[in-house]
Amino acid sequence: MPATPPRTRPPRLLGLLGLLLLLSACAETTDEVAEAEAHGGDDAYPLTVENCGREFTFEEPPERILLLHSAPVTTLAELDLLDRVVAKAGAFPEEYVDAETRERLEEIPSLVGADAIDADGHYELSQEEVVAQEPDLVMGETDGVTQDGLADAGIPLLIVPSQCPAAADSPDFGDVYDLVETYGEIFDRREAAGVYAEQLRSDVERIRADAAQEERTAAALYPTPGGGAGWAYGNVSMVHPQLEAAGFENVFGDVDERVFEVSAEELLERDPDVLVLLHITGDPDPFEEAVRSLPGAEGMTAVREDAILVQLFNFSEPPTPLTVDGLARIIEAFGDRP
Repeated sequence: MPATPPRTRPPRLLGLLGLLLLLSACAETTDEVAEAEAHGGDDAYPLTVENCGREFTFEEPPERILLLHSAPVTTLAELDLLDRVVAKAGAFPEEYVDAETRERLEEIPSLVGADAIDADGHYELSQEEVVAQEPDLVMGETDGVTQDGLADAGIPLLIVPSQCPAAADSPDFGDVYDLVETYGEIFDRREAAGVYAEQLRSDVERIRADAAQEERTAAALYPTPGGGAGWAYGNVSMVHPQLEAAGFENVFGDVDERVFEVSAEELLERDPDVLVLLHITGDPDPFEEAVRSLPGAEGMTAVREDAILVQLFNFSEPPTPLTVDGLARIIEAFGDRP
């Protein structure tokens, strides 16, 4: 017989402890259910996504992302997914992101050095180099790396829908919100994506309220330094609704193409009041000089009135959250002009 009897808890205390344990278990279960509902639960996968006429099925959220362009970065950062990017290739201008995101991007290995990217953002990369990274998702397309090429390796490659080869409809800001929510579905971040999309809707409405009311015309160009006027954007581009939201009429809005080569003569004939010039990376000055040096450019209203904005490509194309920032930049540059 033990020297002292074993201690026993009073019945009331045992009852309270049991109740606390039950409430704790219920709270944990409630939290798990809420989290599952926010992320789609067990029914979220397999998930099939259509892109450029193809169907890609995800059995689970991608864990190894390879980025071939900078357009998805802001959304991936907002959804806290940059830690899944195992490699990148192409130009990633620091102007697109905040300081924290910039630091995280710099930590991601690059498959192509900055010196190997030309002024138009082109670079060489083989499919073998992409496959070697063992990605379960590639975002963006470049010369030599395509959806067809990666199909045999079983690697999905997603393109912003408006840049699909067969895209024929004019995008708008609704495509920005849809893109964010699609990423939310793919990566099981539905709730965060919904909040972000709603924030972007509010931002667009707030920014549009500052647009000038005067009737003015505009053109968006991708100039060719040292080689003519370059390329203009028609009504099958994100540039078109962006200019309209900023209060301008796109002088090439009657052209049913996304982007097309334009002559100096046609640009002068259409005579836009303002010009938005796009470039991928590097020094913007040669792109503005390319337009100012066109024969007869001094007779163009935008040149004569110095109404020219040079901005990075993703601020206008394709439709991503960066185009909301680009809209604000256009209105800030021209909104207070008579």
